[in-house]
Amino acid sequence: MMENSENPLVSVIVPCYNNGIYLPDALNSVLLQLYKNWECIILDDGSTDNTPEAATIFTAKDARFKYFRQPNKGLPGARNAAIKKSSGVYILPLDADDKIAPEYIAEAVEVFQTRSDTKLVYCQAMLFGTGSGLWHLPEYNYRKLLTDNCIFCSAMYRRKDFEDVHGYNEKMTRGYEDWEFWIKLLKENDKVVRLPEIRFYCRSKEVSMRTELLSMETQKSIRKFIYDEHKEEYDKNFPLPELLWEYSVIEKAYQEVIGSASFKIGRAILKPFWCIKRFFR
Repeated sequence: MMENSENPLVSVIVPCYNNGIYLPDALNSVLLQLYKNWECIILDDGSTDNTPEAATIFTAKDARFKYFRQPNKGLPGARNAAIKKSSGVYILPLDADDKIAPEYIAEAVEVFQTRSDTKLVYCQAMLFGTGSGLWHLPEYNYRKLLTDNCIFCSAMYRRKDFEDVHGYNEKMTRGYEDWEFWIKLLKENDKVVRLPEIRFYCRSKEVSMRTELLSMETQKSIRKFIYDEHKEEYDKNFPLPELLWEYSVIEKAYQEVIGSASFKIGRAILKPFWCIKRFFR
């Protein structure tokens, strides 16, 4: 189906690994979309829980749901595999434990159809689960994107653009694969539109201190990997002292976490990002 069609097909991409307990919520949110010309590709990435049973309830209910299963490859590999099995003009990733509002696809498609220079559409977001409230992400600009991810994974983009950049980097199995993809997908002058309404709901879960520490230990290596992958863009946008300053702040925060007996670990982990935000404002 062509992009200039009145109702182009949208492919909702739902990779799932052992999230069968949450999957029905995600798929129900797709089923309730006001925009009707969609397909939903459910890619089971080697789950060992009830994901197959949860998925097949929906494939039996509506032919627009399509279920596939593969050996575990990690999230970026699962997203790529699902997109290759899809047919839509536009792609909307949706993690198996999140939800979208009924208006989201319709409003995002309208932006693409009426503003042809648009490269990416996302929206305001709300947290739910163990934590709740508005997800306060900074407004997008390209330079800010290079320092930290300000766009969640459930943003709509063109299939053609996905193919042009060869999809998600399948080496990034430890996280931030969506951030690296946005950096690869977007150029400095590309048009990115954030819908003013809340149309995405991100599930918040309990995270242990051990998980947070492991996350902090891997964070620097992941950031270094992203920097190396896009060195030309970083060198063009930042003088070297700023990059060195950023990494020194992260290192300092990491040492504070390691030496702290307090459970206020989240604040210590988030500190470098608050500092970076103030620095680049």
